[in-house]
Amino acid sequence: MPLVLRFHGLGGNGNQEISSTGYRGIADREGFILVAPSGAQGSVGAAWNVGTCCTSDRSVDDVAFAKAIVEDVKKVANIDEARVYATGFSMGGGMTHYLACHASDVFAAFAPEAFDLLQENVNQCNPPRAVPLLSQRASNDNLVIYNGGRDCLTGVCINFLGAVNTNNTWKQKNGCTNQTAQQGQCAVSTQCTDGVEVGLCTTSSGHSPENANTGWSFMSRFTLP
Repeated sequence: MPLVLRFHGLGGNGNQEISSTGYRGIADREGFILVAPSGAQGSVGAAWNVGTCCTSDRSVDDVAFAKAIVEDVKKVANIDEARVYATGFSMGGGMTHYLACHASDVFAAFAPEAFDLLQENVNQCNPPRAVPLLSQRASNDNLVIYNGGRDCLTGVCINFLGAVNTNNTWKQKNGCTNQTAQQGQCAVSTQCTDGVEVGLCTTSSGHSPENANTGWSFMSRFTLP
């Protein structure tokens, strides 16, 4: 069966994410395993190391941690290794982007919410294959601003690309054309390398978890090549 890793926001935890996310109900309905890990400590609680922030111990390797979780689950469950997915909210969305950059050998598709690529990470983001990714972003997000910019809330200043520039960066990295399809609130580039797709869903939900059905419906269509 498929496996979905769901990453919490800054200061959250895995138990909270399991109970609050819509992914739990979808997992029961669709028949996939859902795992929500807890991050290491940061300046304002549990966090993920996405290269430029946000764990207190900068040596934490959360990419290796995510891959180790997959290996642990494989020991106790019959996992379809071609259908392992990553999603997350806020800082967890940042971790999802980071895994798309650095763990496309394990994760088939990605659905980050309420977070963008960081300017500091773009040059190091060179996945060896095209990666399907659907980002859900609120135009009225008052914490991770839709248009991007500098943010120092965690005590470490980072620079968000913004929702549109993040989407354009993923389109460029995945060799997408300008061919897009409007799917509700989502604009999806449908002509990318190796049949992958890249999309941006623009909502007005503020800084909050986005539609789990939208994320799962997108990710579930893709498998590892």
